[in-house]
Order: sequence, then C-alpha cells, then structure tokens
Amino acid sequence: MTPASFFGVEVGQNFDVAVPVCSQPFLEPRNRLDASTQWWLSVIGRRDPSWPVERVAAHLGAASPAIFAATLRPDYPVESVKDYLAMKLTAAPSAAGVSMLRDQYSDPLRLLLAISGLVLLITCANLASLMLARTTAREREMAVRLAIGAGRSRLIRQVLSESLLLSLAGAVAGGLLARTLSRGLVAFLNISLDFKQDWRLFAFLLMVSLVTCLLFGLAPALRASRTAPGAAMKTGGMTASRGRLGFRGALVVSQVALSLVLLFGALLFTESLRNLLTDDPGFRAKDVLIAGLDFTRLQIPMDRRGAYHRELLDRIRAIPGVDAAAETNIVPLGGSGWDNAVWIDGQKGMQRPSSSFSSVSPDYFKTLRIPMLAGRDFNERDTLQSPRVAIVNGAFARLLGLGKNPVGMRFRREATPTSPEEVNEIIGVVQDTKYHQIRRPAEAIAYLDVTQDKDADNSMAVLVRSTLPMATVEVGIRRTVHEVSSGISFDFQGLQDQIRQSLLADRLLATLAGFFGALAVVLAMIGLYGVMSYTVADRTSEIGIRMALGARRADVTAMILRKAATLVVAGLALGAGLSLAAASAASALLFGLKPRDPATLAIAAAVLAAVALGASYFPARRAAGLDPIASLKNE
Repeated sequence: MTPASFFGVEVGQNFDVAVPVCSQPFLEPRNRLDASTQWWLSVIGRRDPSWPVERVAAHLGAASPAIFAATLRPDYPVESVKDYLAMKLTAAPSAAGVSMLRDQYSDPLRLLLAISGLVLLITCANLASLMLARTTAREREMAVRLAIGAGRSRLIRQVLSESLLLSLAGAVAGGLLARTLSRGLVAFLNISLDFKQDWRLFAFLLMVSLVTCLLFGLAPALRASRTAPGAAMKTGGMTASRGRLGFRGALVVSQVALSLVLLFGALLFTESLRNLLTDDPGFRAKDVLIAGLDFTRLQIPMDRRGAYHRELLDRIRAIPGVDAAAETNIVPLGGSGWDNAVWIDGQKGMQRPSSSFSSVSPDYFKTLRIPMLAGRDFNERDTLQSPRVAIVNGAFARLLGLGKNPVGMRFRREATPTSPEEVNEIIGVVQDTKYHQIRRPAEAIAYLDVTQDKDADNSMAVLVRSTLPMATVEVGIRRTVHEVSSGISFDFQGLQDQIRQSLLADRLLATLAGFFGALAVVLAMIGLYGVMSYTVADRTSEIGIRMALGARRADVTAMILRKAATLVVAGLALGAGLSLAAASAASALLFGLKPRDPATLAIAAAVLAAVALGASYFPARRAAGLDPIASLKNE
C-alpha cells in the first residue's frame, strides 16, 4: 500500500496497481523479457551516500565489458555481437524520476520560459514608462513636499511603495490565474502531473514581484527625489517637454524591440505548425480509423493466431460502409518503429544500411491510398509455405541501388535473437511515405506480408477506411467483434487524430508563443499610447502656441505621429537584429521554413508598426483638437 499521491518513478504516468516485472509475458502479447534487442526497462537503485554518482558511473563503465560478456545469448546474431559487447552502463541522478517527457518537452518549455521572461521585461518597461510619466505629472506636488520638509528618502519610499503595491497585486492575480491555467495546460498535454502550489512557488512569485518593483519603480522614485522645488514651480509646459522623453523613449524602444522578437517568434512557430499539419506524409490519413484489438484473454494457440487475425479482418471488411481495411504491426507516424540491416542477396562485403520494416496485410496500400508504382500487392498466394516476399518503397530501392524497378530482386534482412536471417523477393514498389515522425523525411521502408509471420501476436491493429462518421464505424466494429467473442478488448483512434497528437509539443509551442506574442503587442500598444498621451499633456502650452501662430491641426497631428514613428522605427531596427538572432537559436524547433525568413519578419514588423502608430493616433488627434486659448490659460 502506497500513499494516494505516489505515482511511481516515471514522471507523467500514473497507475493504480503495481505488478511484478516477471508477469510481463502474461499481460502483454509479446514476451519482452526474452527479447535481447529491446531496451525498455529502467533500473533504479539506492546508492551508498559515500559514493558520488560520478564514482558509481565510472564503476559501472569499468564493469560493463564483463557484464555484457556474461549476458550474451548463444543465439545472438554474429554481426551484432560486437555492438552488444561494446555497450556501456552508466549512472545518473534519479531524484526527479524517469521521464520521456523531458526529451519531448524540455526544449519547447525552456523556450517558453525565455518568452515569459521577455514578456515580464516588456511589462516592467511598460510600467516604468507609465510610472515615469505619472511622476512627471506630479513634479509640482513633489516640489511642494520637498519645500515643506520632506526628505529624498521619504519620496523614494512613497513611489516605491506604490510600485510594490502594483507588483504584489499582480503577483496575487498571477498566482490565481496560474492555478487555473496550469490545470488547462495539463489537460491540453493529456499527461498526469501534479501542479499543486507550495511555498516555493509563492516564494518565487514574491521574489519576482520584488525584483519587478525595483526594475520599474526605482527610476521614477529617483527622478521624483531629484526634483528641484524652485525649477519645478517655475517650469512651464513648453520647456518641460524638452529632454523628458529620453528615458521613457528608450523604454518604448525596448518594448517595441522585444515585442517584435515575440511576434516574429509567434509567426514562425505558427507557420511551422501549419507546415507540419499540411505536410504530405505520402498517404491519406483522412477517413481512416485505427482499431486496436486484443484477444490475449482467449489464449489462442500460436499456430491458430494467424487464421484468427484473418477471420477478424475479413469480418471487419464485410461491415457495411467500410471501403477498405488492412492489418499492420506498425501504424505510420504512431511513434513506434522496427529497423534492421539489409543488403542485396549474393553480394558479400558490401555496406549494410538500416531500413525500416512493417508487416502488413493485403489492401494496406489501398486503405492508405499509397500508389503502387510497379509490381503487385500481397495476395492469397503469399503464405507461410511460399517464398518470402516484400514490397519496398522508392527510398529503399535508392538505398540499395536497385534502380527504378527492382521487382524480382532479392534482399536479405539481418538475423535477430528472435528470428533468423531472411531472404525476401521484391514483388512491388510503392510511393515513399513517412514512417517515424512527420518531421523526418521519407525513409527506406520494406513491407512484409503479415501472413508469412510465424509468430503472430495476441493483438492486432486494423486500419479501416470509410466515408461514414467515425462513431458509426466504431459501433459497427464493436458489434462485429462482440459477435466473434466478448473476450476481445478494443480501442479506437482516428489516424489524423494520432498524427495531431504526435505534434502536441509543436501545438503547445505555437499556441503559447502566439498568446505571448499577442500579449506583447498589446503591452507595446499600451506603453506607446501612455507615453504619447503624457507627451501631449506635457506639451499642451507648446501646442497651444503653435496653433496660435497658425499651425494647422494636420501639422500638430503629424508632429506627434513623427515622434511616435521615430520611437517605433528605432524599436523595429533593434528588434529585427534580436529577432534574427533568437530565431537562429530556435531553428531546431522549426519545420519547413528558414529561421531568417525575411517575409515573416516584414509581416511582424508591419503589424507591430501599424498597431503602435494606431495607438499613437488618438493622442495626436487629441492634441490637434486643443483650444489654444484654453491651453495657454492653464499655464
């Protein structure tokens, strides 16, 4: 009995019942404990505290040759013995558990953490700009306070306390929002993770709040404390406007630059996801349902399993509305694979490249709409007693230099501890398709006839093509399978859904990068609007004098917009360099486009410039509508 919170050692997975590892052959169709070429167990042990991890790893490395020599099976393929004996054991800290999620999500999440930091910097710059503008508007108030005896430290504490209140309010709101969004993130990823908030999270939020307070509150506080009472009381609006925009302008430029980085990244990742979703895998996944059938509980003898597979497949094909159906041991783009070394029969001493394999039934290529380029499909003449046959794709023929039409040629597949070396005659050639991942190019694939597999499993994956709704097809398969036996379990998934699920990390990155990019644009718009609004307020008397001397409304509007355009152009120039550098660093996460894509950068810059200048238009329009007499009376 373990606590309810115990999930084991694999992060992202959970279980209710733990069973001994020796029971694996009785719970799964294939005995993986006897498969010397499958590496699937993670060994965890408790080390002696006096031995550091590095010493344990060195000890295991030194003992590895003897361990692998003692465990070498007599039937291990001769060509693989050298590789087996050369393997090394090592040790790594396991305090954080074992998880494939780290390999899948570590890079995207690190990038998202950096994006979050950029958004925080933009927010700090935004608030610092607004606080500076607010402090500027309160100069006379600060001058009065200094004149009646307030010290500089008193003014600094006052401004910092206001900044701290904003930071703490933001931290509380952010903590509450994070609690909700983290659950949504886990649901989006469809994994089992505990996101409960503890004191370390709150300590981190408090630290970020304090640092943020210092970042955007210290500059306004120092400016307020340096106010000269006499100068502040004498200064009018026209002279006050000179030189005040320097630091605030730099903040706006930095906001625009960082916003361009985030918007450019959001567009890149969105375009990358679009390329992944629209990339042609070489087959048509639409309208294809994956039906996973498992009849382990029926305990069918090995010599009858092949016939049982064919009976179930024939029954599924006969369901009304099913256009085609086929069995396969490797669902394309499903994450699993099977690779072996291959070479041309009769040629010795040649290089033995690796090819991917898949055992399929007749009509597999018809079901997935994979064009047959030469030869024929598998048929009823291909049996256990007939010579072994294979259908290869164009990439396989190119891999072994077989020419465009290798029908009739033979190749050999390397021996494994569970199967001898085999000779297969090529009876057909099909179009190239993707195998492991949508990101990888089409690979060399050899398709074997599942009918000629002597070791049929207690389970099977059936691909079913139908123009009927998936739910209707599922009901028909359930009914048909129950007619055969109620002891058969099944699960269903659309082939398109499986491909989308394999792109989960890319979807996560594109979704969150898009959200942060849009947020950055909004923050930059607010920041520029605030700065230009306070600029107009500071220059009220100057604008009034200009208009009294004959300046037109269009001239005043253009004057304000020119100032805003200067800041925006400076920010875009700085942001363009940062964007290209950041995109190059994240190039490994992109698909189908170059990180230094000028068209995408131009679009991001145009969108940001339009939004920023649009935010500046309203303060400029308000400035153009000022009454000269009223503005001069205020001074």
